Amino acid sequence: MQIAKQVYSSSAQAIAALPMLDEFWHGAASADPAGLHRWFASLLAIHQPERMIPLDCPWWNVEATLEIDAFLKTRPDARVFEYGSGASTAWLARRAREVISVEHHAGWHQRLGQVISDRPNVRLWHRDLAGPGYVDAIAEAGGAFDLIVVDGRQRNICLERAIPFMKPGGVILFDDTGRRRYRSSIKTCGLRERRHFGRSYCVPYPDFTSILHA
Repeated sequence: MQIAKQVYSSSAQAIAALPMLDEFWHGAASADPAGLHRWFASLLAIHQPERMIPLDCPWWNVEATLEIDAFLKTRPDARVFEYGSGASTAWLARRAREVISVEHHAGWHQRLGQVISDRPNVRLWHRDLAGPGYVDAIAEAGGAFDLIVVDGRQRNICLERAIPFMKPGGVILFDDTGRRRYRSSIKTCGLRERRHFGRSYCVPYPDFTSILHA
């Protein structure tokens, strides 16, 4: 499976660079966020934050993305904490007052930091997985959050750490909840789950994203 994903990603990046697609990219950035044009563009932009960020879509299920977009519109001063940085970090920065995002991969952290360096409301942290710094970064950030995104490594532990830092009425977005290794932690965490399944950005197959709430 991992080899297939690598082949898909490298092939998509090669196609995305074709000059004949310049007009396609220009139109995608202004297309309906839930429409097929934007979604097709995201398939070719996989693992390319330089292309994904102008598309203004995170690597989540489309319906879950629309729900979070609507949620953040009701909280213009929202604070967001994110485990696992990416195009979602920029997407969140456009919709929240403050975004703190922690990333374990040093190279990806550096690359993304260059792309979003013009966003003063984002703090992008690198924390190694070897110690508690990654999962405990939310405690380091301090305060409570309207939205917490669990989309990086060690997700079961991150979910456990995140719950005490939810604001009243806040939510947790937990991505890739079709994976069996996450189901027990979600079912026993004490939160209710709205589980979205279907078309998802960046992948050509339907996928799961869940939104957890009190």
